[in-house]
Parts: sequence; structure tokens; C-alpha cells
Amino acid sequence: MSSAIRFILNTEELSLGDFGPTETLLDYLRLRRRLTGTKEGCAEGDCGACTVLVGRLSERGLIYESVNACIRLLGSLHGTHIVTVEHLAAKDGVLHPVQQAMVDCHGSQCGFCTPGFVMSLYGLWLSNEQPSRQDIESALQGNLCRCTGYEPIVKAAEQVAESRPSALFDPLERDRTEIMGKLFSMQSATDTLVVEKDGARSIVPASVEAFAEVFSQNPDATVVAGATDVGLWVTKQLRLLDPVIFINHLSELKSITIEDGGVSIGAGVSYADAQGVMDAVVPAFGRLIDRIGGSQVRNMGTIGGNIANGSPIGDTPPPLIALGAELTLRSHSGRRTMPLENYFIAYGKQDRQPGEFVEKIVVPRPAENSHFAVYKISKRRDEDISALCGAFYLMLDAEGLVEEIRIAFGGMAAIPKRATHVEDMLTGQPWSWGVVSAVRDAFDADFQPLTDWRATAEYRSLTAKNLLTRFFLETAGAPSELHRFELEEA
Repeated sequence: MSSAIRFILNTEELSLGDFGPTETLLDYLRLRRRLTGTKEGCAEGDCGACTVLVGRLSERGLIYESVNACIRLLGSLHGTHIVTVEHLAAKDGVLHPVQQAMVDCHGSQCGFCTPGFVMSLYGLWLSNEQPSRQDIESALQGNLCRCTGYEPIVKAAEQVAESRPSALFDPLERDRTEIMGKLFSMQSATDTLVVEKDGARSIVPASVEAFAEVFSQNPDATVVAGATDVGLWVTKQLRLLDPVIFINHLSELKSITIEDGGVSIGAGVSYADAQGVMDAVVPAFGRLIDRIGGSQVRNMGTIGGNIANGSPIGDTPPPLIALGAELTLRSHSGRRTMPLENYFIAYGKQDRQPGEFVEKIVVPRPAENSHFAVYKISKRRDEDISALCGAFYLMLDAEGLVEEIRIAFGGMAAIPKRATHVEDMLTGQPWSWGVVSAVRDAFDADFQPLTDWRATAEYRSLTAKNLLTRFFLETAGAPSELHRFELEEA
């Protein structure tokens, strides 16, 4: 076993064996390396002031992704290239085109958030030569500015896209082959890495098999893929985690495959990597992913982590349950498969044995002529946690009767849960307003939501009923049926 991780920081190749499992990239950059262009704003991955780029090797080659350094843990950075704002300007002080565009378009006032915006725009500049207005706004979802509004920053992105210079000007483009070679060498190591500091261990397994073995030996370990939730345990709750097993580098968990029956998603697939595939197979699910955090969170967070965490307000379980997804759990002794809905038992409790971990999720392709929708309700549209999230899957028979319906909600109970009473009352009945309106109150038998700062119990209950009405209006189809609904409401 090796006792150090290896990565590249801007132009410097490093071997680091002196860090604890909860040390963040932001603290390392600012406190140890004095790279203070990266700012701390919220310390929870919400404001984007700490944005840096992390380069990694993938099936698409070397890709750079914007991430939140405040919740990115050092142990997750083995075999990566970390790029901070200090790396952009040339050695003679000439600004990078992205930086110059921010100056030209007056995209900065107090300047605190500016490095984060620059790095998000730089990530977009590297990945998209001709971004649309929507692409630009999506890239900036995870960055907050209290001074300028956003129009000058968007104009800066448009300007740099219009006058894009030679790729050889950019250090990451110019040195891409050399960087790829170094990262490949780092990732080719076959040893499991164990870094110990003050008795606390960071473990970076060499393979999924090694992960299964290490986890069986340390069943109480915290497993970290994206850290978009675990990072807050550290920065907000000040938890001391030991040991921590980092798995975000395991390519075996990052596969996503379209099959005849649906999509197989490895537990380590990020939201960003899953979005394009789900856009094609289940478009409503793809649109939901675009509302999960900002781009930094979508680049770090994983589908498997969202499930394994078991939060009652996780965004992906309700649509996956409504779609009839199956979960594969793996341990050192083997695998087992179950319907995803059976995985959630009670608040904070899932059907996962000691040493077991989520390996993959299989999402069935929606049947032809089926209807599927998912609705995320939150206080702000982008980068917000759901007050509730509802998903609906419907199949009608030739006579217009409900052949199959699955309704799943998050934020309405201690776990992601189906509305079985409502489903039973609708099954076999005409898909009509008369039937739908009569079963709305059955939600009260399925859910007794709580009041918290995101929403009251009354709001959640009424919204769940209204989402059923919305789903009906969107799927009823026949104008006569919609007209009948309007007459009855009148």
C-alpha cells in the first residue's frame, strides 16, 4: 500500500501524504499553498466563490469540470489536475481572454465572487466553443453575485466566445498531451492508498474489488463519492470522520449503458454525466437533473450517492421509484438486487447490510404510450433543495382505463415513498377528472408531512394534490376532457 496521493496543482506535480480525511481542497489551497484567489463564501457548495477546475481522465479523454473547493475533500483528488484562478494569466501578466472579457464588460464590482465566476466561465470556455445563452446561464447556476446582477457576466461569456483566440494560447489546451500522460501514470498505480494523520485514515482503493474488501473490514467507514452532502457534515456540523473511503476515481462505477430494456447507471456516475443519456431516454428525468444544484454540484454529486444517502428529500429517488428502477447492492461476498423502493426502510435507515454498497441502478425504459412526469418544488428554481418532489408514471389501456400508475414523493414522509392509496383508487378507473378529483384526498392516507423551514405540512399536502391535478391536465389529452374539467371547476 502507498501512503500518499498524487495530483497536479496548476503546473506542479505533487505527492501528498500529510492530510486528514476531512481536510478540504479550499483549506489546502488557502492555508497551505497561499492560493487565496479561491474564496470561501458559504462553505456549503452554494455560492460558487470557491470554484476551481478539476481535470480527470474519462472515456472522453481529459475533461475539466468546475467544482466547489469548499466541500471537495483532499482524498478525492488522487490522479487529477487542479486548476485555480492563479493559473489563467500568462507569466508576463497578460490576462486570459475570460478574465479580460470580465474586465471589458464590467463583470465585477466588489470582486469577492469574481474568481469563482471566472473559473466557471473558463470551464465553459474549455468545453463549449459556441455556447448559447442557455448554456452560459446553466454554467453560472452555481455562482452567486450580489453586486452586478448577471447581465455583464453573461456578456463577458458571449464576448469571449465570439473572439476566441488560438487554443495554443491556453495553458490547458497547449499542455494537454503532457498532462494526460502524467495523470495516466498516476491512475495506473495498482496499490490501495492509505493516508494516516493523527490516527485518522483516508483510504483510496485501487479497484472496486479492493473497495469491497476494505469496506468489509471497515463497515463503519464513511464512503465518499461526490461529497456534496458529506462535505457539509464537515464544514457545517464539524464532524470528525474516520476512516473515509474515497471512490470517485473508480471507473468501474462510472459506466452508464443504454440497453434495450433501459439504462444501467453505475453508482459513481455524476449527475452531469447522466444528464445527456437521461435526456434521450427519459427527458423529464434529464430536465430534473438540470435543477439539482449548480454545475459544480452536478459535476461532483452522483446518482448512487443520492440513493445511498437515503435522504427523504433527495431528488432522484422519487422519479426512479416511479419508473420502477432496480438497485444492485454489492459486498465482498456477492451481490443482491431489489426494487429501489424497498431500499428505504425508515428515516436514516436503508436495507444495506454492513460492508454493502450501491453498485448500480437499472432504470427501465418507459413503455410506449406511457406518460411520465416529475415536478420539483423549491423556493427558488435553481440550486435549491426541494420542499417536495413528485413523480408520476401512467399507462392507460385501450379503453382509457388506468392500467398502471406509480406515484412517488420525496419530502412528504421520512423516506421517499409511493402514494399507494391513491394508486389503488385510480387503478382500473377511467383517467377522467371526475375520478382524479375524487381521489385527491387519499393523499392524506399516504402522507403526513412535517412542517419545517422549507414548507409547512399544509402546503406540502395541498401541493401534492395539485401536482396530481397538473399531471392529469398534462396527460388527459382530449380537448373535450379538459373542457369538462373547466366546466366542473366553474
